[in-house]
Amino acid sequence: MATAMQSAYKQNAMKTASPGELTLMLYNGCLKFIKQTRLAMEENDLEKRNLNSTKAQNIIRELMVTLKTDNEVGQNMMRMYDFILSRLIEANVKNDANALTEAEGLVVEFRDTWKEVIQLDRKQRHGAGGKA
Repeated sequence: MATAMQSAYKQNAMKTASPGELTLMLYNGCLKFIKQTRLAMEENDLEKRNLNSTKAQNIIRELMVTLKTDNEVGQNMMRMYDFILSRLIEANVKNDANALTEAEGLVVEFRDTWKEVIQLDRKQRHGAGGKA
């Protein structure tokens, strides 16, 4: 029962989230799968490592597909996403915890920056408050 309620809550949250909030959810999801990949590495569970790494890679691919690259910022972000993706693939293929850590650090930076952007936008639109 609780699992069904959680699933319904998550579905509703995704349906009502702004594009900025959806991007934040993607970053958080990617970090969740990176953490699960790391745990699978520590447990020498190849199947779980591959499954979770692939999920993290797919999120980065989704961010790449939806990224507007008509300016320098977008082009630079695309290069960073491409680098993150390559580190995630290398981490999975070579069981390389350092590559995973490097990818994770960059995703954390993107997530934290994006969170700040959302908070600033909310403050500008709605006044004080507006925590993400």
